[in-house]
Amino acid sequence: MTSGLPTQPAASDSTVCFADRLDAGEHLAQKVLQELAAASLTQTAIVYALPRGGLEVAVPVARALRCPLDVLVAKKITRPENPELAIGAVTADGHSLWLPRSRSPKEPTYLNEIALHKARERAYLQQQQFEASRPQVNPTGAISLMVDDGIATGMTMAVAVQALRAQNPAQIWICVPVAPPEMMPHLHQWADQVVVLATPSPFLSVSRFYREFKQVEMAAAIAYLQTTNQTHLTETEADA
Repeated sequence: MTSGLPTQPAASDSTVCFADRLDAGEHLAQKVLQELAAASLTQTAIVYALPRGGLEVAVPVARALRCPLDVLVAKKITRPENPELAIGAVTADGHSLWLPRSRSPKEPTYLNEIALHKARERAYLQQQQFEASRPQVNPTGAISLMVDDGIATGMTMAVAVQALRAQNPAQIWICVPVAPPEMMPHLHQWADQVVVLATPSPFLSVSRFYREFKQVEMAAAIAYLQTTNQTHLTETEADA
């Protein structure tokens, strides 16, 4: 059983709390269903998760929509001297974005190239781990919903949307349980539709709005992808 759906908080409210990612996903699924019904869209829907945490949130959304669940892997680009500070982000297929200050002409270009290469390699290797469990779907002409467990800086979401946009979906929706209020103009710029359950301030970190925010292990992430798509395939065959 899930708790009540969080309401849109006031600017000073930082008390929004989900039990865990699955709980957040259940609430998000309800809101996405409402928004899709209001939009009266007829195109096929595909849910894309940013792994690994995004997969746990995306499972209830894909099940509620009775649509396939795929992944789009993006990694932050960082420097060895400060691995917590993102200077950009890159997807497994090579789409990249950089923070403006990270391209300073005073810094050697090769440092950025090394950081980019390492981040892309991490993204590619993780994407390969998911490959056997991914559905055979094509986002061209589809409603593509990008799901994560929350947005902080937005770098990985931005580059994931960029990569997805290159495949010509009908629309891209960004769907997350929680994001900083100052990110909302950017999200609306990147996507055709934005579904965010709460925008609390002060924000600080995504984890503070979950009572349980354990790391999603790779085996569990693969299992989420595999079982959700197997269920979708079974339901599709039963409806045929």
